[in-house]
Amino acid sequence: MDNTATHNSPRTWFLTSSLSPLCIRLIRLLLAHGDYVVACLPPHEIEHEDRSAEFRELINECKSNRKDREGWKDRIRGIRCDGRVMGQCGAAVAEAVQVFGRIDILLCCKFEAVIGTVEELSTSPATRNLVRDQFETIFFSQVNFIKAALPQFRAQHTGHIIILTSIGGHIGTPGMSIYTAATWALEGFCDSLAYEIAPFNIKVTIVQPNKEIQSLTNKIILAPPLPYYDSEINPAPSIRDMLTNVLNVNPDTAVEPSSFASHASNASDDGSTAGAPPAGADEIQYRYPRLPAASYDRLVMETVHALTAIGGHENPPARHIVGFEGSIAVKEKLKTVTEELEDFVEASLAVDIFESELKNEAREGRSTIATPQAS
Repeated sequence: MDNTATHNSPRTWFLTSSLSPLCIRLIRLLLAHGDYVVACLPPHEIEHEDRSAEFRELINECKSNRKDREGWKDRIRGIRCDGRVMGQCGAAVAEAVQVFGRIDILLCCKFEAVIGTVEELSTSPATRNLVRDQFETIFFSQVNFIKAALPQFRAQHTGHIIILTSIGGHIGTPGMSIYTAATWALEGFCDSLAYEIAPFNIKVTIVQPNKEIQSLTNKIILAPPLPYYDSEINPAPSIRDMLTNVLNVNPDTAVEPSSFASHASNASDDGSTAGAPPAGADEIQYRYPRLPAASYDRLVMETVHALTAIGGHENPPARHIVGFEGSIAVKEKLKTVTEELEDFVEASLAVDIFESELKNEAREGRSTIATPQAS
């Protein structure tokens, strides 16, 4: 008997991180649908008053006497869990099964974006640690949850793992090299995983919205900039400028001007700076963007509806790109890659043909290399 939850039947969702505006809206939609939700709450985020405020409002909604919220409090379970600790992931999965009896969908949705060029992330021990932290957040923590859930899925002989990443899984972005690397690592891991667990009737889907959807709904970490990469000097597209402009709209999240940036005009031709910035003026900056609720709705709801449509589907796609613009961008990238591969094949064939001709000539006792004549 196939125990797979159909699209219309109640499903139990396990969210690896539940405090982003996207996840809050997803949880609300799932509860309205009659589904069950296990909401993992990273300790360092749930203790952040601004970050957790919307989730606390949701819990108050669930406990209210509103007719349209009837039964919600019995279908949601919040669990404090740090995905970087394997033991906590296993305990959270066990608690979910104890409370709701099963897990149908594991949604890996923990995210944060480290912003900085490769050189900017190499300037100090603190910035170098950001590289490790980015992989801990995007890759290792989600791998821990997957490993913790696999025995339960195998026992059920059913399950669906959804990985919420972004089109950064296809396209690199200047200033987000470490984010891109961690995303590619997670997607490569899941591509391989899908083949291993298919015989157990466990599905894997990678969902890729545009980069700004994840970036503007989760923590942004800005490494101190170097003047050589200032947008007035360097023509490369600047994700730092785009995100900084959004953060600066709200005085509470505005990014302090960098003394490195202010010294950009002092950069000499050899890359050195005429004056050092004041001590302590340039530090790593951590921000949670704050947008109006209506702006978040416009930003994330297409992805939310995509997740609810895919989750628990009998035949889910292996990969789903959310939005027309994202699809076009990925198609253009894949077209470029295809053209490069075709050029490589042609060049390789030319080399093979040349080497084959040399071997034929050698077998026939001829040589293309002139030898000196004896005097």
